[in-house]
Amino acid sequence: MELVAGCYEQVLFGFAARPAQTWTVVPDFTHHAHSASLSAVAVNNRYVVTGSRDETIQIYDMKKKIEHGALLQHNGTITCLEFYGTAHLLSGAEDGIICIWNTKRWECLKSIKAHKGQVTSLSIHPSGKLALSVGTDKTLRTWNLVEGRSAFIKNLKQNAHIIKWSPDGERYVTVITNKVDIYKLDTASITGTITTEKRISSLRFITDSVLAIAGDDEIIRFYSCESQKCLCEFKAHENRIKDIYSFEREGQHVIVTASSDGYIKMWNLDLNKIKDVPSLLCEVSTKARLTCLAVWLDQTSEMKENSEKAATSSQANEDEKLSIVKKKKGWLTDKSDKTSERKRKITPKKQKLEAPLQKKKKKRNSSA
Repeated sequence: MELVAGCYEQVLFGFAARPAQTWTVVPDFTHHAHSASLSAVAVNNRYVVTGSRDETIQIYDMKKKIEHGALLQHNGTITCLEFYGTAHLLSGAEDGIICIWNTKRWECLKSIKAHKGQVTSLSIHPSGKLALSVGTDKTLRTWNLVEGRSAFIKNLKQNAHIIKWSPDGERYVTVITNKVDIYKLDTASITGTITTEKRISSLRFITDSVLAIAGDDEIIRFYSCESQKCLCEFKAHENRIKDIYSFEREGQHVIVTASSDGYIKMWNLDLNKIKDVPSLLCEVSTKARLTCLAVWLDQTSEMKENSEKAATSSQANEDEKLSIVKKKKGWLTDKSDKTSERKRKITPKKQKLEAPLQKKKKKRNSSA
């Protein structure tokens, strides 16, 4: 298991986490792949991808521990990255574009002009048939990935900066500043709202009905989607929390948090005692201003991410669903595809990830 985190200082950190009687976190690698601060990170069973203000997406092969290459498709900061299974990646950026990538050949299957403004967040339904996105044009857009078209556009009163499906795909949430609106899939209507004192920076479904919410303070709060009541809150860090991740291992729910204070912490959450404060398993200091976080889980491990519980379709079905997007000659096919294809570039680097003690200090880019 590897904890991977990006920061303002343009570095990707990797920490090997080992479960035992006492959890341990050991520095594994550091990598300077970007020329600006990191803004997004995503993982599947083999790769870690990072997005940055330098407009590039970097790919890391975690099994070989090498830098695999770079994707140069977007113009503007990469704002969101999300894998679906082992074969596809979706990326969104400030250019308003959502790209669908095949992760076998790392080619861009489609480049969709999704929003008039920036794409601020996207989320793929557990079935792989739908995706949601929000942007700075005050819209929430539903994408039919099977037919390759826009399915629905909902106007919002304000710009949302986070959108997320629940693990069972029955509900989704949007975040506007300090407010979480909870929607039911079957009615597409708001069933409840959660309001916090500070701006929300990260949100994670722990179960189908329990949300972990962190914002511009040191507190993590667990909320019920049904009652919208706070089930538990606790001080996790000494500074604002930037990202939350969660996974399940042998019935144990683990929460991982990253903060501007430079610490990554792992917590044990007992769902049977949700009102009790989670116990701290371990922590590690990066001495950097962290911005994004993910946990890479080896395929041979027994661990599974909570967000993938509902993804029961086979890989063949995944390929079929999203390959239709590539083959479809309709709404998604336009002249911009050829331009995008010319722009797309993969740099086939095979550079090994540096061990922490071997890293060389680099001058901080003025744009960071």
